[in-house]
Amino acid sequence: MNITSRKRLSTVLALSASALALGAALTGCSARTTNGTTVPVPTSPASATSPAGEAAAPSTTAPSTPTTDAAHPSTGSASPSQGSATHVSSTTCSAGSLVGSLAAGDGGAAGSVEPDLVLTNRGSSTCTLQGWPGVSFVGHGDGRQIGAAAVQNRTASHPTVTLRPGARAIVPLRIVQAANFPSSSCSPVAADGFRVYPPGSKTALFVKATGFTACADAKSPLLTASAVLPGS
Repeated sequence: MNITSRKRLSTVLALSASALALGAALTGCSARTTNGTTVPVPTSPASATSPAGEAAAPSTTAPSTPTTDAAHPSTGSASPSQGSATHVSSTTCSAGSLVGSLAAGDGGAAGSVEPDLVLTNRGSSTCTLQGWPGVSFVGHGDGRQIGAAAVQNRTASHPTVTLRPGARAIVPLRIVQAANFPSSSCSPVAADGFRVYPPGSKTALFVKATGFTACADAKSPLLTASAVLPGS
């Protein structure tokens, strides 16, 4: 081989080597090798699409302010007008809401007196009384009952009596004089007053009334009580 042929062969070999080097460089830019496996690398990122049926991301925008304030609802919050009530609720008068006294009644027949037991509503609300009170003499300075309790006159009228604050009801009494009974059977005792159970009440009030003599013997009844009536 002459000198010219050798130069041509060297040129061809050089060009071939350059071509191989360029091809290898291009191949390295289009593939990534991981653990001996070639994985294609996309030239541009894939577009992210939400799968069908997936809920949209919640909005971060704050909700608008409600038109009705939960602390001050627009309905049902108004208070009733003061003083507009036309119905006054009445309940049975308790012993604590009453004060008792004694007043002259119809006088009485020979050997007895007929005063009125007066019950006044000292409370701040209206209450009612209906029926017969329990009445008995008390004495000895300690509220002990003397003798028998009053017999209730069931033939008497017994309306419902409404008592506004300060109003009064009366209970007509008949008190037989202890002197009508022999002292040995009566066992007379000076009374301090009366124990009074208002109708329907299990508690009593004391009504002071001196000047009466009671019989300690329960077999000598002195008291009769009619039903509650409206006072004057």
